[in-house]
Amino acid sequence: MLFLMDIWDSVRGFMASGGDVLWLVAGVLFVMWVLMLERYWYLNWVSPKQHKAIISAWEAREDSTSWYAHRIREAWVSQAKQDLTARMLIIKTLVAICPMIGLLGTVTGMISVFDVMAVHGTSNARMMAAGISMATMPTMAGMVAALSGVFFSTRLDAKMKISLARLKDSMPHH
Repeated sequence: MLFLMDIWDSVRGFMASGGDVLWLVAGVLFVMWVLMLERYWYLNWVSPKQHKAIISAWEAREDSTSWYAHRIREAWVSQAKQDLTARMLIIKTLVAICPMIGLLGTVTGMISVFDVMAVHGTSNARMMAAGISMATMPTMAGMVAALSGVFFSTRLDAKMKISLARLKDSMPHH
């Protein structure tokens, strides 16, 4: 329990040093990861069952060579692709937004530096350093959030393409 309190104090200290914009980065990061974990869950546990059902339905069909049968196959594959790629656009958008939110933190931090300079002049380095820290922390956090999202969403995308290719290969059209 004490360990969790120490972690929470560290997180609160980090968030306080970066300003309110860090909470926005954290919120976007949380939503992005919830969506990515949901997609991983869907890809590994739900879609294999759905793909087996589609393959079984295709193999149970008497007609797999006519134009009509090919359109049914295309429709089933298209539906499977749509189900697989659901929410990927939202994930990619959140990944792209993270650095922009970090830049918002840079701007707000620099505004506080300029406020200190306007009130106290350039002689108070300690107060200016706090503003500069507040400017750099959200930028770093936004970039780290985006990098983690880029890496894992790219892997997720690749796994989805492999899963869809396997489905298509399992449904031969004669």
